[in-house]
Amino acid sequence: MPKSRILNIEIDNLTLSKSLQEFDKGVLFTPNVDHFINLQKDREFYDNYQKADWIVCDSKIVQYASRFLGNPIVEKISGSDFFPAFYTYHRDNPAIRIFLLGTASSKIVDAAKENINNDCGRDIVIESHAPSFGFENDEEENSWICNRINQSGATVLALGVGSPKQEKWIMKYKDQIPGVTIFMGIGATIDFEAGHVKRAPKWMSDAGVEWLYRVFKEPHRLWKRYLIDDMPFFWLILKQKLGMYKNPWKN
Repeated sequence: MPKSRILNIEIDNLTLSKSLQEFDKGVLFTPNVDHFINLQKDREFYDNYQKADWIVCDSKIVQYASRFLGNPIVEKISGSDFFPAFYTYHRDNPAIRIFLLGTASSKIVDAAKENINNDCGRDIVIESHAPSFGFENDEEENSWICNRINQSGATVLALGVGSPKQEKWIMKYKDQIPGVTIFMGIGATIDFEAGHVKRAPKWMSDAGVEWLYRVFKEPHRLWKRYLIDDMPFFWLILKQKLGMYKNPWKN
């Protein structure tokens, strides 16, 4: 499979249609600019990325960076685009049974489940659950979640609790959920599927300014991430272009 190296990870360079055809097992991560910043600072997060089976480009800005570096990524495949394409592609595949885990409330995740099942014309999402705040640090709750997933008969886990929490959780607990063969971190997608949060217009996503729409919608939560924390990404990309970038986790 062709790859495109961006800083300290390699992204699978394939189209959405090709990824749907080939993604039949494993762990899928969808890096955006914020992921790349964390990949420079968080060794556990970086190590988790090395174990992922599929890594696809979540960001138009990352796609632009790949072009600047001379190894262009052919298509942006954000988690919020991939997940609905995935369940639509498998709507008639009884082997695909999804457990939806994440977001802030049971009401939201249950609404997402209902909307998805209505779109598919069957109960492709067989169960949903909103974990408590800070659940990732509660071993008793995590054990309960794993047992619930196992008892549900799910073959797919779609986890949307934000990064890097969702990626770390998947890698820590996936071996305790043997019936699940497909894992994906989907970020805010559950909120979108529930209709709780409206996505940016497609033209903004295609132009690489979806982040601006999200800042406008959630300024208190997102302004610092996009306007301050993520800015070093562009300097790092320039350093890679000039052959000056060094992976902080390799000698």
